[in-house]
Amino acid sequence: MSVLDEIVKAYDVRGTVPDQLDGEVAYALGVGFARFAGTDQIVVGRDMRRSGEHLVAEFARGVQQHGVDVLDIGLASTDLLYYAAGSLDLPGAMFTASHNPAQYNGVKFCLGGARPVGIDSGLAEIRATASTVLDGVGPRPAESAGGYAQRELLDAFADHVVSFLDVDAVRPMRVVADTANGMGGLVVPAVFERLDTIELEVMYGELDGSFPNHPADPLQPANQRDLRARVVTGEFDLGLAFDGDADRVFMVDEAGEGLSGSTTTALLAAAVLRSNPGATILHNLICSRAVPEVIEELGGNPVRTQVGHSYIKQVMAETGAAFGGEHSAHYYFADNYRADSGLIASMLMIGEMSRDDQPLSILRKPFERYAASGEINTQVDDPGVVIESVSAEFDGHSQDRLDGLSVDCGDWWFNLRPSNTEPLLRLNLEAVNRDICDARVADMLAIITRS
Repeated sequence: MSVLDEIVKAYDVRGTVPDQLDGEVAYALGVGFARFAGTDQIVVGRDMRRSGEHLVAEFARGVQQHGVDVLDIGLASTDLLYYAAGSLDLPGAMFTASHNPAQYNGVKFCLGGARPVGIDSGLAEIRATASTVLDGVGPRPAESAGGYAQRELLDAFADHVVSFLDVDAVRPMRVVADTANGMGGLVVPAVFERLDTIELEVMYGELDGSFPNHPADPLQPANQRDLRARVVTGEFDLGLAFDGDADRVFMVDEAGEGLSGSTTTALLAAAVLRSNPGATILHNLICSRAVPEVIEELGGNPVRTQVGHSYIKQVMAETGAAFGGEHSAHYYFADNYRADSGLIASMLMIGEMSRDDQPLSILRKPFERYAASGEINTQVDDPGVVIESVSAEFDGHSQDRLDGLSVDCGDWWFNLRPSNTEPLLRLNLEAVNRDICDARVADMLAIITRS
């Protein structure tokens, strides 16, 4: 397996620096993206990781040597990069490893209008060209090299984010954001300084790619511990936990209790449907069954999708959906070039809390109807074989293969899908109550491990 086969994933590029991703590989990816994008300019941004500046410079060199200009927006969150690609209608490359540890870096690609680039929509072509460059037989440089320019877009992005909120209707509120030494430390204050009635406190706001306080992965409850405690001791109305590149956010209520991605998706869907009656709303198949129920009850059209941003953005384009949400706290907005943004999700949540004028612990209750397992990973020798064995075990129940295996057993249901990168199976199970959920999780793990 070549290094590119190791680091090019289903939705992006992700690898350790410098043994997998170094300047030479970044240069090759720059050539590959310049050839694939087919445009005369590419916008590039990076997060705060220490390797980012060098990797961007080498990537830009590859782009420029093949006749394409580079517009460098410097330090950025991923949703800022998507805003640049959308508002300027330019292909973009964001150097980030999101929530991964400090030794990682990577690249998220998009086309003009922030259209996604995944393995089936261009990433395989970029990898193929980059491979020829690393083998010394790649395309020859252009006769005239592309140019290089820098541009600051933070202010314009912050204005765009705030446009999703009726600022005059925002009630006084105290908000604390744990940015985990990631890019939220740059973009969160820029947005909240536009909200006069909000008192903001930022935890771990220093940009530091070594993540000295805790990993920038709020999906793991342990990484929300500091935020939850601070919400309670500081008597805040809302806590926000951002990941490393600040495109995801998890919410915490005033009692220090976190909201699942499903609960937030359902709550935000209600807000979107209020201003877009009858709209199509997307939810991935890991989301709680409460999400499509809420959408239907409010007159919307729920559409179930595979997991992953490239799939959701594609279905948004095909269906004209106004909003989409994932259990992993990615939230997508049609008016944001169909791209995900943790900050825009935060604006909508503040809008809902201002409109209802109730604490979030009360506001959330109608959207929480079932008991969920969370995602449980099990290492297996052959994920495909195990999935087929589990399918046979539940032969008498409704099944589908939209993404892995989903089975409906009446008062409980589950999805089992393989990891894109490791010999793991990911189990997500939900039931009508906690006792049934816990019992069925134990049953499923026994089936998986013996299959």
